[in-house]
Amino acid sequence: MNPVIGLDVSKGESQVQAFLDKGKPYRKSFSINHDLEGLGNLLDFLQEVEKSAGGHQPSVVLESTGHYHIPVIQFLEEQKYVYIIVNPLISHRAKSSSLRKEKTDAIDAYHLCELYYKEELEPYKKRGVQLLNLRNLTRQQESIAEISAKTKLQLHSLIDQVFPEYRGVFGSLYLKVSLLTLLEFPTSKAVLSVSEKELTDKIASLCMSRSESWAKEKEQKLREAALRDPFQNNLYDSHIFNLEILVKIVLQYQEHLSNIADEIDALASKIEEYEILQSIPGIGEKIAATIISEIGEIDRFNGAKKLVAFAGIDPSVYSSGKFTASINRITKRGSCRLRHALYMAVQSGIRDARKKKTTDEIIPRNRRLREFYDKKREEGKPFRVAIIACVNKHKLLHWIYALLKSRSTFQDIA
Repeated sequence: MNPVIGLDVSKGESQVQAFLDKGKPYRKSFSINHDLEGLGNLLDFLQEVEKSAGGHQPSVVLESTGHYHIPVIQFLEEQKYVYIIVNPLISHRAKSSSLRKEKTDAIDAYHLCELYYKEELEPYKKRGVQLLNLRNLTRQQESIAEISAKTKLQLHSLIDQVFPEYRGVFGSLYLKVSLLTLLEFPTSKAVLSVSEKELTDKIASLCMSRSESWAKEKEQKLREAALRDPFQNNLYDSHIFNLEILVKIVLQYQEHLSNIADEIDALASKIEEYEILQSIPGIGEKIAATIISEIGEIDRFNGAKKLVAFAGIDPSVYSSGKFTASINRITKRGSCRLRHALYMAVQSGIRDARKKKTTDEIIPRNRRLREFYDKKREEGKPFRVAIIACVNKHKLLHWIYALLKSRSTFQDIA
């Protein structure tokens, strides 16, 4: 016999259906909660099915559901049961094959069991705890960075209404010393109300690593900006209040992002793949950490094409009768975070390696990638299409697969 148990997972509970063999459902479906009692009932049922199937341990099939299935997965791993996580696209296709339009948790669990016998489903290849920790950190970093970017836009808008001339004083508005100075002197009136020495001393105290002459230079720029500022008398105290809040929030986000970056680097530095990926010109610490955390163990993929599909950069195909589409977009069905990291890696790799050109010769960071990119552009491909071609067409992602499989550096295959 070949027993299987289908779990239709939802928030806090799962619907359970068992088959002893193909076409042989076992008992009616029932639901369990994702708590100790519910998981204990699931274990009792697993053992019951195993006994009824002549000692054959059942496999467990369930859909990927974000984070809702995590308690069940952890439980199955602890109990040493084989489980299969199915892409929702595959299970949806199986459910849609029926002419009847029915959708219940019990029916979904039943269809998962049927899918087990129809498809060649592989047991889930687990990622190491180290890589999962790294993935959690990189995703949290991305989430905080997105929120921080939105807060910076709000701050920028408010400065335009309170002290617009301030933006050019420190070069970058979001330097720590710039934000701290803005917190102390949020308006041109506040700047002009203190002496030159007080202003210089305050700036110097906020950035101890810089010289006194640098602080004096910034004091002069700040005073000149205050004299030019159109809002000498601000009518809205609420703007000042909100400005101070947004500055503090941005500073907090910067501190959180710095702490996460340190944690990521400390964790990733213990992983061999982290150094291997950074041997590819254009891939730095942040991109390397994101790529390896999203890919996981390279042994999960039995070929570069599987990795390409996982990233969602394989071209879609549409053909019907005598018609075959000539313009095919990428599927975008894989990891969007991996896709974005690869896109950024190509953009970084094709850039000029030097800040200032002394000759007309182009010296990109990644010569092979730049040559392929230029070739695609000469063929008339748009910028984004050329970038994606660099990721897929036997270039970046194929290099990554080869390097991780062989445990070698980019210089070894260049």
